[in-house]
Amino acid sequence: MRVASLLGNRRARAGKSGRAADVPKPDPADVEAARTRRRFARRQWRRRWLSWKPVLAVVLVLALVVGGVWLVFFSRYLSVQSVQVTGTGLLTADDVRHAARVAQDEPLARVDVAAVERRVESLAPVADATVTRQWPDSVRISITERVAIAVVDIGTRIRGMDADGVVFRDFPRAPRNLPLVRTSGSTGGEALREAALVVSALPPALARRVEHLQVVTVDQITLVLRDGREVLWGSAAESDAKAEVLVALLKEQAKSYDVSVPGAPTTSQQPLS
Repeated sequence: MRVASLLGNRRARAGKSGRAADVPKPDPADVEAARTRRRFARRQWRRRWLSWKPVLAVVLVLALVVGGVWLVFFSRYLSVQSVQVTGTGLLTADDVRHAARVAQDEPLARVDVAAVERRVESLAPVADATVTRQWPDSVRISITERVAIAVVDIGTRIRGMDADGVVFRDFPRAPRNLPLVRTSGSTGGEALREAALVVSALPPALARRVEHLQVVTVDQITLVLRDGREVLWGSAAESDAKAEVLVALLKEQAKSYDVSVPGAPTTSQQPLS
């Protein structure tokens, strides 16, 4: 039994040593070659990435630009949803929106703000309009309305006139605090602008004494005072000097005064024809 056991142990050791001897050891040269191949592959991959990196960057930038253009100029995400109006008094906000004609759902970036301003300023009561985009989805229209400095008697209508000579609104009756401008059939827009300049140049104390201005042409403007006296003013040129001269002349009793040439004023006991 002991002999058999010894023989079995020897065979087992012999078998183990035989199998271990059958496994070949890796060749160091092959290992180094494999490592070299892996390092070369990594270098090649890095070279390819570096060569494609600018191309990919350009493609990404183009995609962002195209996407941004589409979002701003063509999508509905940044389109007009409301039109805000400020500065109205004579007009209503709906009056301004109707004149502005800003299309709902139009991309905000494509709204022609200059054209909208022109359309709003075509409204007679509007002296100035400013249109701005309010991101992300609104248009803001700020207007300044005209202010009447006189009223014009046009046929059966009493209309307000601003400092630029623009007739822009109706009055049911002539306000007592505004000078009245009466015209003739030949009176045009340029003559009304001259009349507006004359009214603007009148000192408040003198303006309160004026019953109306009679306007025929640009150089035929006459002031009719509340006491019936008349003043030949001429054109709006040198209106400040004319006003100063007239204040001094009114201390003299006369029917009419001529300040059309402020350096050589005259008075008369006869009313102007």
